[in-house]
Amino acid sequence: MLKILDWYILKRYLGTFFVMLLMFVPIGIVVNLAERISKILENKAPLNEVVIYYYDFTVYFAHMLFPIFIFLSIIWFTSKLANNTEIVAFLSSGVSYNRFLRPYIYGASIVAILSLALSLYFAPMASKGFNEFNYKYITPNRKVASTEDVYKQINDNDFIFVSYFDAKNRRGTNFTLEHFEDNQLKYKMFANSIRYIEEDSTFRLVNYFKRSINDKSEVLHSKRTLDTVLNFRIEDLAPASYLAETLLYGELNDFIEKEKQRGSSNIGRYELVKYKKFSLPISVYILTLIAVAVSSMKRRGGMGLNLAFGITIAMVYVFFDKIFGVLVQKANFSPILAVWIPNVIFGVLAYFLLRKARR
Repeated sequence: MLKILDWYILKRYLGTFFVMLLMFVPIGIVVNLAERISKILENKAPLNEVVIYYYDFTVYFAHMLFPIFIFLSIIWFTSKLANNTEIVAFLSSGVSYNRFLRPYIYGASIVAILSLALSLYFAPMASKGFNEFNYKYITPNRKVASTEDVYKQINDNDFIFVSYFDAKNRRGTNFTLEHFEDNQLKYKMFANSIRYIEEDSTFRLVNYFKRSINDKSEVLHSKRTLDTVLNFRIEDLAPASYLAETLLYGELNDFIEKEKQRGSSNIGRYELVKYKKFSLPISVYILTLIAVAVSSMKRRGGMGLNLAFGITIAMVYVFFDKIFGVLVQKANFSPILAVWIPNVIFGVLAYFLLRKARR
């Protein structure tokens, strides 16, 4: 009896969830295409790139809305069970409410593992293609990175600065490089402009000037144009604002460590991306418990009332998630607190709703 109950609820859980994905993802694609078709045609995006873009969009969109799909699908099928008095029959047969929750936990575990796999592997690759297409064909004039007064420590000894960086053309103005050894300035390089020459993997410095400092003297060297190799990548001048989202977990950790050494002001944003990879699977469990507690009781308003209540909670959850994300980027709020506070708040809500449902 109990195994039959487990399989019955588990199949409804997963089946409704995947059906909801199959329903809403195509709607999202159609809405997105309707909004952007003029830009795609205007900028002559190749058909194969458009197809790849909408594959990336599907993964990106589904991953972003995973908790909401889970929440609404559980409310939908559990409300139907409650309205058909099936839940009353289960509990009347001697099944405890905790035992009734077990297949929901099984389903949440499957979806949480899928969510974790998306967060760690598939979503970063999709995010890269999704953002690159947007900046190339949809908003080509939009800034990809912070471009003014860029100052970075690129390793233990070297610091670089540009007053303006054009990420699209890989060109910077008023470039400076300072090299230190034992906290002593050894040389300083200046150039009116710096440009990356991709064919040769070199940097072209225009109106180049170098001041080398020895123990008792200084040596000055200048040149109208100099093509040279420098110990950093052009992306180090101003990483794309979405770069952290495109990195696998190990790559993201390495990137954050390097950016800390360079004194980046965007560490909070990068760490927010890192912590969200693990908070999202946990939110699947929390929202599953809330959805079951809300929809397992038969109400006069029926399924409509449960869905209205569920959508309200889902919107509040999204609001909390977004508002704390903005606090990290704009007010130096702790990224780990920003990620986990919504889960803690809704975890407490889940506890009280379950207590009420058990009665």
